[in-house]
Amino acid sequence: MKMRSNLYKSDIKEPFNVSRSKIAFFLECPQCFWLDRKLGITRPDMPGWSLNSAVDNLLKNEFDLLREKKEPHRLMQLYKIDAVPFSHPSFHIWRDDHNMKVGASFLHKKTNLNICGIIDDIWINNKTNELHIVDYKSTSTDYPISLDSKYKEEYKKQMEIYQWIFLQMGFSVSKTGYFLFANGNKNLPGFHGKLEFETSIISYPGDTSWIEPVILEIKKCLDSDDIPESAKSCQYCSYRKLIQSQSLKNQIILI
Repeated sequence: MKMRSNLYKSDIKEPFNVSRSKIAFFLECPQCFWLDRKLGITRPDMPGWSLNSAVDNLLKNEFDLLREKKEPHRLMQLYKIDAVPFSHPSFHIWRDDHNMKVGASFLHKKTNLNICGIIDDIWINNKTNELHIVDYKSTSTDYPISLDSKYKEEYKKQMEIYQWIFLQMGFSVSKTGYFLFANGNKNLPGFHGKLEFETSIISYPGDTSWIEPVILEIKKCLDSDDIPESAKSCQYCSYRKLIQSQSLKNQIILI
């Protein structure tokens, strides 16, 4: 397990970054979150999804051309979304184009936690001037694209955190966010050196009311010297307990 130096200490005066992914981490398992942020005991790293990143980059390039022209994308027109890609001097920071690992952020003064997240895109509504948070997703499935499965609940929370951040930053943000899915076609007669994707958009009505209470819970968790209970469904905690019990058995056998 890796150990880190950028850990939370209750007496720190500087704002402490809590990213969108760490909020999801806390909701998944408070114990794993506490061990990660307080002691630097991380879960094993997941491999990078380089193909997904490539699709994201190509979509960003595509929308950036229209951002300069203030023109709608063909998908916006197809789905009757009256908007254009949003342009702002800080957009490259929010999207983390320079790999600074922060993105858009808002300092929650009550907790001194800097809530941050890296967005994929933002569109601005032509009629209301509200911002629509947009998230790109890559997949390859024969099933109809939807937001109904259990693991996509995290997608929704991700969207809502971004909406909350931009609301706190003072922007007028629509409750309607958009997921742009790129679905790889795996049923073609051959590869022939290229992948073909079908793109679609699913709208999502975000609800940010849960975020403020969770931030307060995170602060309470970080300030505590007691290890919180693990989530019942956490496989990582179950694995740690199994290893600990096995180690204890081996010590008893050696004695």
